[in-house]
Amino acid sequence: MSDVLLVVVDAANVVGSVPDGWWRDRRGAAERLRDRLAADGVPGQDGPVEIVLVVEGAARGVSSVPGVRVESAAGSGDDHMVELVAGVAGERPVLVVTADRELRRRVGELGAEVAGPRTVRS
Repeated sequence: MSDVLLVVVDAANVVGSVPDGWWRDRRGAAERLRDRLAADGVPGQDGPVEIVLVVEGAARGVSSVPGVRVESAAGSGDDHMVELVAGVAGERPVLVVTADRELRRRVGELGAEVAGPRTVRS
């Protein structure tokens, strides 16, 4: 069992939580979020973390950078995040960052903690 916290970030939900024009450049907005996560990590998490940013739709193809692994969901980003959580459930701590109620319920049933977009938005 790994003690490293897996932080799964719902890129579309976090980016969409602030009306800053993200809809004009979804890929660019996801890249800015990725870069902020790489620079700042996850506030309040002092120990080691593994950050996975899940992108979908127009943001697919955003590349990973040191400190943030980016995964492009082939279909539903929510389903991809649930699969990520299910793959490590019970083996390590998981935090999912999203405001999506249904996603929060699904990953919570798998034992993940959940937090809202403000956790990683500046």
